[in-house]
Amino acid sequence: MIVLRHLATALPSIAGVIVVTFLLTRALPGDPAAYFAGPAATEQAIEQIRHQLGFDRSLPLQFVDYLGQLARGDLGMSLSTGQPVMRELLTRLPASAELTLLGLLLSVAIAIPLGIAAALRPGSPVDHLCRVVATAGVSLPIFFTGLVLVYVFYYLVGWVPAPLGRLDIYYSAPPHWTGFYLIDSLIAGDLGTFRAALAQLVLPVVALAIFSLAPLARITRASMIAALGSEFIRTARASGLPWSRIVFVYAFRNAVLPIVTTLGMVFSFLLGANVLIEKVFAWPGIGSYAVEALIASDYAPVQGFVLAMALVYVLLNLMIDLGYGLLDPRMRVEA
Repeated sequence: MIVLRHLATALPSIAGVIVVTFLLTRALPGDPAAYFAGPAATEQAIEQIRHQLGFDRSLPLQFVDYLGQLARGDLGMSLSTGQPVMRELLTRLPASAELTLLGLLLSVAIAIPLGIAAALRPGSPVDHLCRVVATAGVSLPIFFTGLVLVYVFYYLVGWVPAPLGRLDIYYSAPPHWTGFYLIDSLIAGDLGTFRAALAQLVLPVVALAIFSLAPLARITRASMIAALGSEFIRTARASGLPWSRIVFVYAFRNAVLPIVTTLGMVFSFLLGANVLIEKVFAWPGIGSYAVEALIASDYAPVQGFVLAMALVYVLLNLMIDLGYGLLDPRMRVEA
């Protein structure tokens, strides 16, 4: 019942995304028909292509056709690749998901322990390190961080392979099981491909982690400081409970709700940041696919990408709301 209620509240947001995306793509400069007809095409040929694509019809009629396609699960056909948009998105989604999830896991593995350590020792070198990391993560644009990492670790010292996709040119993709090269190569028992895929992931994952470290570390530090100053923590210390139990069971459990909320926001930020990172590292994900379609004024991939990201964001918020009930019994009682 709770799931249905949250889905019902998300429907207006999805409807708004569909309408706004449709109108914005039509407002893009350039004529897709003229672009794909070529510079030597006659006006008659351009008009014929425009008629075949349905761009000569009024916007309300185009929108009705688009809604009919969505109802059938059809996101349209990409003019630049000649493939259905749904197939292209499903093919490229594992590449983006592998990159985003690893960046999120790395940032969580660093930010939460760093925030806890900074909260336990305010004013210490660890606390100052947490502030420096948070400031750097907020102030540095993610594409700039990616370019600096490429310049230093590939061009200057040569520790990583060329940032040209998911695998080095000397390796072939592992057999397709999940679309995640790390998992598929392990299933196939191909450690060479696993190491090659991991080497290609290092720099983009680190760039994403640096970008997402700041909000997670800051909210972890602030939440832990507030929890450690609470009355129940003083009572627990006066009762003689072990300090580790007080910190990780009582304090952290009460500080985890704002951390989970920030984690959802950070994940949504990473979905947007993926577009820049994929272009910097020539990553064949849905972000680079959307950018290439945007440059070519190819409406269908752009609309499909934005709609897919909106659905992911809605599902993510639904998971966070359900997670609140698991983490805090008070949320279940209020629901």
